Amino acid sequence: MKLYNSKTKEQVSFVQAVKDGLGKERGLYCPSYIPILTNIDELLEMPFVMRSQKIMRSWLEEELGGAKVDELVRKAFSFMPQLVRATPRMFALELYHGPSLAFKDFGARFMAQCLALFAGKDKITILTATSGDTGAAVADAFYGLNNIRVVILYPKNKISPLQEKLFCTLGKNIHTLAVDGDFDACQNLVKTAFQDEELKKKLKLNSANSINISRLMAQVCYYFEGVARFREFYGKKVQPVVSVPCGNFGNLTAGFYAKAMSLPIKRFVAATNANDTVPRYLKTNMWEPHKTVATMTNAMDVSEPSNWERIMEHFKKMQVHAIGNNWQMNEANIQGISITEEQTVAAMKALHKQGYVAEPHTALASCGLSKCLKADEAGIFLSTAHPAKFKEKIEEVLGIQIFLPEKLLKASEKKLLSEDMPADFDALRKYLLS
Repeated sequence: MKLYNSKTKEQVSFVQAVKDGLGKERGLYCPSYIPILTNIDELLEMPFVMRSQKIMRSWLEEELGGAKVDELVRKAFSFMPQLVRATPRMFALELYHGPSLAFKDFGARFMAQCLALFAGKDKITILTATSGDTGAAVADAFYGLNNIRVVILYPKNKISPLQEKLFCTLGKNIHTLAVDGDFDACQNLVKTAFQDEELKKKLKLNSANSINISRLMAQVCYYFEGVARFREFYGKKVQPVVSVPCGNFGNLTAGFYAKAMSLPIKRFVAATNANDTVPRYLKTNMWEPHKTVATMTNAMDVSEPSNWERIMEHFKKMQVHAIGNNWQMNEANIQGISITEEQTVAAMKALHKQGYVAEPHTALASCGLSKCLKADEAGIFLSTAHPAKFKEKIEEVLGIQIFLPEKLLKASEKKLLSEDMPADFDALRKYLLS
């Protein structure tokens, strides 16, 4: 398949896009076309892995071959999403049943399989920034892989202790840097590194952030699973409204790709915390990022989301090449909403009364959905992390005891191996070359 650089419009293959991570002039690789699936009803009856193989073949079979695509998917997706009814008209799509207990396992594991295949004997350095869950997913996916060094930047003291323990205690080929700044500072360091030609050449630099297109393509698959399970309750008569907790907007980008492939989703709710650049943009058409605010939904503390550029590119492309008025940037397709800390806490309590325990990001998405859902609609909110990853906050808010899964329990007892680093590119460059 062909992808193009959002800045230069240069076209590259999927293999090249995965190996590059970020394009020239900080451009993001975007698909030149979206494969349209005509057998949706048949696909939604298939098991998750088989369906995912069909979906990924529609993107990649011509370039990689069907057997290789099937193998990549099978190795990456050794776990499944689960759809759980949380309220009479709202369902949680639980995406945290993978090894790092967060939705990012899907994309990170698929990317790791791709890079291990494409890299051959080359030694690669993965440089990535995390606001919480990406770090653990990437670390788990790449841990122990030959010829791949992973360097993860995260904002010091701005992620939960258990999130930090999951990826900062591994060692071996996983290196972690606690940056004196917010996530946007970490992300800017990563982007600056990708503009340094010496670094890129010497280290064969790559990124496992959602700026890498392979991650987003893998995430398309769980939207299909969500709709398949939703149909067990509503059949074909109701298309779900889907609420996505948004930070860097990679998750929502994958959702729009799924909808463009003909998946029957009515519209999306882009739910943010106080870092509400996109909801304000959707109301005013003015792109005005504010200083990032720290919140309890730390994985979403992003004021300059990289993947919004991909969403804008996608809407432009669909308006020109596809369905015209059906792809306008309006409330028929996307509703932006900012949820306060108080509303997030209230949503956690409301879900608990219904018998569902949700960590803050999931609760925020549920709140966004409840506020945007019309009386004759039903919807899905994405549950992006296991409640135990936010044990302290849940116990404080709900007054219940949260027991740690075995993996978290073991990680919690390990020593942190991170090094502190200022938000300074020269310091990062020196570290990478050392």
